[in-house]
Amino acid sequence: MGEREGGTARFAPPEWLLRSLRPQPTPVPKAAAGRAAVALAAPLAVGLAVGRPEYGALVSMGALSGVISDTAVAYRMRILTIAVPQLFGMAGVTVGTLVYGEGWAAVGVLTVVALISGMISSIGAVASVSGLLLLLNAVVGAGLPMPGPWWRPPVLLGLGGLFVLFLSLLAWPWRGRAPEQAAVAETYRSVAGLLAAAGTVAYDERRQEVTQSLDTAYDLILARRAREHGRRGPLVELLAQLNVVIPLVEAAAAAHRYGRASRRPEIAAAVRELADSVAQGRRTAPPLVLPPPEGPADRAVDSAVRHASVVVHQTDHDLTNVDDRLGRPASLRIRARRAFRDVLFCEPSWRYGLRLALCIGLAQALVSLVVVPRSYWVALTVTFVLKPDFGSVFSRAVLRALGTAAGLLVAAAVLALVPRGGWDVPVMMVLAALIPAFSAKGYAFQTAAITPVILMLSDILNQQGFHLVLPRLADSLVGCAIALVAGYLLWPESWHTRIGDRLAAAVEDTASYVLCAFGTPGSGDGHAHDQAERVRRRRRLYRDLSSVRSEFQRALTEPPPTGARAAAWWPLVVATERIVDATTAARVRVDHGAKPPAASEVAGIERQVRELAEGLRESEVLVEVRAELPGDEEGVLEPLRQEVRAARAIASPEPRS
Repeated sequence: MGEREGGTARFAPPEWLLRSLRPQPTPVPKAAAGRAAVALAAPLAVGLAVGRPEYGALVSMGALSGVISDTAVAYRMRILTIAVPQLFGMAGVTVGTLVYGEGWAAVGVLTVVALISGMISSIGAVASVSGLLLLLNAVVGAGLPMPGPWWRPPVLLGLGGLFVLFLSLLAWPWRGRAPEQAAVAETYRSVAGLLAAAGTVAYDERRQEVTQSLDTAYDLILARRAREHGRRGPLVELLAQLNVVIPLVEAAAAAHRYGRASRRPEIAAAVRELADSVAQGRRTAPPLVLPPPEGPADRAVDSAVRHASVVVHQTDHDLTNVDDRLGRPASLRIRARRAFRDVLFCEPSWRYGLRLALCIGLAQALVSLVVVPRSYWVALTVTFVLKPDFGSVFSRAVLRALGTAAGLLVAAAVLALVPRGGWDVPVMMVLAALIPAFSAKGYAFQTAAITPVILMLSDILNQQGFHLVLPRLADSLVGCAIALVAGYLLWPESWHTRIGDRLAAAVEDTASYVLCAFGTPGSGDGHAHDQAERVRRRRRLYRDLSSVRSEFQRALTEPPPTGARAAAWWPLVVATERIVDATTAARVRVDHGAKPPAASEVAGIERQVRELAEGLRESEVLVEVRAELPGDEEGVLEPLRQEVRAARAIASPEPRS
């Protein structure tokens, strides 16, 4: 029995691959699935009705690009996330169409387009999708015969994207601020869950959910307020309701460590009631029934809940003093100038662009030297696998191959069993609806959903039928091999990454936050004057730590040694978050009656945290350090000292070389 189990273990897939293949527990976006079904099937139906199915296929291709870009929640943001990438996609297909059949000229042009695509991907989420569609459509235009003249393909693709945008904005007149309102209400619900988990092992997970909810809500509201500068109105009111969540979150940190009355279910129930009021726009405040506080932590929670109730329910409260906790975004002109400067002078931006350009150049050179029918699929595979800001190149190449194989099985059945013509429309509706549904589950699932759609549209343009399937599998494997060799193995940074750099920066910011929370040593201040700055620092810290978590989760999907090293460093990520929590809890207790700490205690903790950050930058492995942190064992900073000692006492999983 033992041998059988051992043999099974030897032939089991590696853990990093299983982790990548595990579907994400996210709900299916039903509205997006419905939009995708209509957006991709309707153009085909119109094209068949007027006798120009190739036109319908091009409009559907543009709609596919719009579906990939349709990720925003707020209506105003959908204009940005769908329309801007479409412009880049139109430019890409224009360039590709002009070099179709031009051999080595096409190789050079697509290589330059790949360099630009990789470089602009570092700007942000919208620029990332724009870079993807720029290169994607350029590859398709250079590899597939398009109906002339040259301006017709970009116009048809643009119509498809505009159709998706139109469908996504249909409900705007009736639900104008509903996404922002729902985001604020969801933040209140996540805080209620955080308070319900105070004092339990579930607290850390709930706090991460609060961080994500706050990030989403602030991003939605502040992005709109960058264009709406009034001091009154629905968005300012939502911002006021969101800002009063901050004291609740800070008080929850104290309740987790010291709470008594604040851990009773009435507290979480009261915050859930506030969430319902925000979601429904309700102004009638139900009576607050809260347990009497029994200490500084309880007083902090009680005060925060009562203040939040006043802000949520009052109709005539003064909104002229509402401040943005994270600051509104700069003007579009300033952000564009910063982005342009960052792209030109950022070393990672150039590295990403050069990696992508090298792989696309090799892919196009290969298909120019070797006769490969419909060779655009090789470069298409490289584009999806090596898109530098999408995550691990190695795992994406493996997942791309697996997802393509699964998608080709579906495509083979469709191309073999479904006759071309009217049946394309209902089949496309089903396949298109699967794209948003599967994309939420993971990259391999998204690839499996997109592959049959692209093959169906390609078949309408070139009429190859079932014979498309096997060549596409071979092309995908070739593209994955190019990405792995030229885009991964030749770049040591991708498999010898110093995964602690971003964590070290977060730890250093944590040291600054400790100092800010209790004032400059010797000043005895740190409350009224520095309160707004402390809130901003803590919010940015949690946002940065959330990004670090995402980076580590991405590294965990890499094969050894990177994945193993990320797993070994993971406890330090958690330890850093606990240091921030302990700092916040201590500050809240001081604000509500506890004795302030001595300046020497604050300085000692800050010094130890900075030394931890310096050690992370100097070493590839974690080395145990015993921190000597004397201080008042009954004082407010004792739990913080314990967390710092724990962080510094994390031992290395391997000896220092």
